[in-house]
Amino acid sequence: MTIAIVNIGQLVTVAGSGRPRLGRELADLGIVLNAAMLIAGGCVVAAGPHAEIKPQIPPGAKLIDAEGRCVTPGFVDAHTHMVFAGNRADEFERRIAGATYQQIAAAGGGILRTVALTRAASEDELLAAARLHRDWMLRSGTTTAEAKSGYGLDLDSELRMLRVLARLRDEGPMRIHPTLLAAHALPPEFASRRIEYIEWITREFIPAAANARLARDCDVFCDDHAFTVEECRAVLLAARAHGLRLRIHADQFRPGTGAALAAELRAATADHLEAIAEDDIPRLAAAGVQPVLLPGSVFALRRTQYPPARAMIDAGLALVLATDFNPGSSPIAAMPFVLSLACLQMGLTPAESLTAATVNAAHSLGLGAQLGSLEPGKQADFLLHEFTDYRELAYFIAAAARPRVFIAGRECTP
Repeated sequence: MTIAIVNIGQLVTVAGSGRPRLGRELADLGIVLNAAMLIAGGCVVAAGPHAEIKPQIPPGAKLIDAEGRCVTPGFVDAHTHMVFAGNRADEFERRIAGATYQQIAAAGGGILRTVALTRAASEDELLAAARLHRDWMLRSGTTTAEAKSGYGLDLDSELRMLRVLARLRDEGPMRIHPTLLAAHALPPEFASRRIEYIEWITREFIPAAANARLARDCDVFCDDHAFTVEECRAVLLAARAHGLRLRIHADQFRPGTGAALAAELRAATADHLEAIAEDDIPRLAAAGVQPVLLPGSVFALRRTQYPPARAMIDAGLALVLATDFNPGSSPIAAMPFVLSLACLQMGLTPAESLTAATVNAAHSLGLGAQLGSLEPGKQADFLLHEFTDYRELAYFIAAAARPRVFIAGRECTP
């Protein structure tokens, strides 16, 4: 069925570049006022002024009246940990009392706490939990999400998490981009056998996930309390040899923990980067690495060091924003709140933050030709908002707004 969205007061297309947006391009949203959009076969056929689109609407098309409101592309959340069992609400209370992320991890909490709960859960139990998390994201306007393993840390559990992501992808409606993150933390059974665990990942985990096509990317956590630069390099080189794209949790707490490695290996993304050294910013730009910034984790950990977003934009980096949704350091599923944080704490404009959360995020997943903007030939993933101005996404902080969510032209009601 052909669908026509008419009477759009403000259509934010983010159209026209064909590549990730850099520098001043981040602020160019391709806004059309008094607009309409034509959809067929799940894709955008035409988008522009209502007077130009109206003659193209065929008889019998389904009409949706936007009532003068704003339409934007759906959010592409390029860094999530969607699959896990249980929660860590008690650690939330400990952080309020002053405990740091590292102190909680050293006491047996943190990632390894979730690993124990996730290992004990069945595949169906994990699927039920992941559905709930997906629905939270959908309600906030996320139409595509990258999602990682990393809470299993043994072969069976990691593959079980990736199978959950495959089942979630197959049942729809959200597009799921799966990532293997076996190098997330050192499991307790390998506490004195680090080299063996890295070898196990490269020899068993990566081939199994790649051969079964359960993962498209491979991620590593490069940090003092996780894995060294050398260990991460070994994992990522093995992943590349098996056809997986590369991502790195880098420089979250200290400089020199992954950003330079991301540039060396020309990884698709370097994520976090709160503590990135100034000299590493141009290295990422020269290597074409996209920074995925996660202000929600800075906020939730009660830290004050946000990534230097403006310096990255000035250096020509194709900025991305994501939630880092997870049960410990960022229990935040809503992309609009991340946009607010990016504006208030990192100095982005509402336009820059929206670009970073849509078309640039899509390119970071290798999906920029299919998603992230509203232009002919791309999948019709869009949001019909309750407001008339896109800036209200960031301006009304943590509002209970509920956009109408469309994926491939079909309305989703989670």
